[in-house]
Amino acid sequence: MKKNIALLPGDGIGPEITAQAVAVLKSVAEKYSHEFVFTEGIVGACAIDECGDPYPEQTHKLCMESDAVLFGAIGDPKYDNDPSAKVRPEQGLLKMRKSLGLFANLRPIEPFASLRESSPLKNERIEGVNLVIVRELTGGLYFGEPRGRDENGNRAFDTCLYSKEEIIRVARVAFELARGRKRHVTMVDKANVLETSRLWRETVKTLHDSEYADIALDFMFVDNAAMQLVTAPAFFDVLLTENLFGDILSDEASVITGSIGLLPSASTGAKVALYEPIHGSFPQAKGKNIANPIATILSAAMMIECSFGFAKEAAAIKSACKKAIEEGVVTPDLIAAAERAKGRKGYSTTEVGEYICKNI
Repeated sequence: MKKNIALLPGDGIGPEITAQAVAVLKSVAEKYSHEFVFTEGIVGACAIDECGDPYPEQTHKLCMESDAVLFGAIGDPKYDNDPSAKVRPEQGLLKMRKSLGLFANLRPIEPFASLRESSPLKNERIEGVNLVIVRELTGGLYFGEPRGRDENGNRAFDTCLYSKEEIIRVARVAFELARGRKRHVTMVDKANVLETSRLWRETVKTLHDSEYADIALDFMFVDNAAMQLVTAPAFFDVLLTENLFGDILSDEASVITGSIGLLPSASTGAKVALYEPIHGSFPQAKGKNIANPIATILSAAMMIECSFGFAKEAAAIKSACKKAIEEGVVTPDLIAAAERAKGRKGYSTTEVGEYICKNI
């Protein structure tokens, strides 16, 4: 079967990690008689450098004409370290999400058994952890208007804005997902302080009572949820929350696995879905061939399973990634301090990708 994939490597380590995901997908295509056609587009700092727009129209057109989007990372120190920059790489990511209607971000968190010692949490804390964070992606503080500074530049303001419609559509994603899992949704908010959180709580409860009464639903304030994610993460099944809280909590939850370089994500919405690792562009590692490609490879597995329906092919990728981890064919970020002290350095980005391809 032929599928067209928009490939957006982006900035920093993005080109290196997406190259390995492409190699893995080519191995899958060869084994299972598929055809994946990759068309590359620019986004982020590289797009600003080339045409002044972090998400140019030609990239948007490419995404809309593709069956799915595989994305690397966005960000560059020359913009991060310049608070006066009017155009920033991250604006491209926000524009892409909004333009493609990607309103729901799914981030699965499930530790690899062979890497439990890499987690900063005790083994008994992460036993049985298997959760998904469903984050609303196109509303809230990141998109609300008005925003800006006063004339003197001494005060700044951002607006957090949500509508019932925005809340309902992402809540449906969480409830439907829970039906195929442990049938438990925890909605995280700050309803004791924020008016938008009170709207979230009221709207989600109404939807639950009318259409999803078979799903267990509870509510948790975001500060408590942040604590529970490190003290009792196995409590959660599907965690539903708004944009800012989801951004923070999903990165916090990543430490459960021992490395942010292991976690894939999917952003879904009106038409085409986008798949990406949850980590950033890691500019310090750019060009050194040491970045962990597994999160991007697992994102590719999510892509072919969720967007293309290739379940057995996705399972083959996941199995090959698991074997690489169990056999110790991993990048330096997954080498324990004790092992590093003994001189173990780990494998390169390319070597990890090649091993996974070989095992497919």
